[in-house]
Amino acid sequence: MSVLITYFVHGTSVDNENGISSGWSDVPLSELGIKQAHELRKILDSRFHGNDRDRFDAVFCSDLKRVADTAHLVFGGVAPIIADKRLRECNYGAFNGKPSVIVEPMQEKCATERFPEGESYEDVKERIGDFLQFLRREYNGTGVGALRP
Repeated sequence: MSVLITYFVHGTSVDNENGISSGWSDVPLSELGIKQAHELRKILDSRFHGNDRDRFDAVFCSDLKRVADTAHLVFGGVAPIIADKRLRECNYGAFNGKPSVIVEPMQEKCATERFPEGESYEDVKERIGDFLQFLRREYNGTGVGALRP
């Protein structure tokens, strides 16, 4: 058996629009991000013939506002939405919420080295691996949606 995972990203956040690398900063969706979530819901409604979106046994998302709000706008009332901290994007530590022109040049180095006061992308890989093992154990034979940054 296996788990069928359909992966989605959150809508545009206010930080995205302002060239900020949010990391673990808990920022909201922008107006564009809310519109994108509504559009995704319409696309899924048409593709899955309305309430056939219940083909998702659960929808997992990061516990950060921009991601949880996207999940609720797209899947609210259709599937259980479960926030899971393991689905957060990389913790940039001291660089959470800093301009992307500062954070992005650090990303290659931080593949294996941690951001100051944060984590490395190897740490993120380990978190996601733990989450995938959880899905394999608890949701074997099901279909889930996953939203993360």
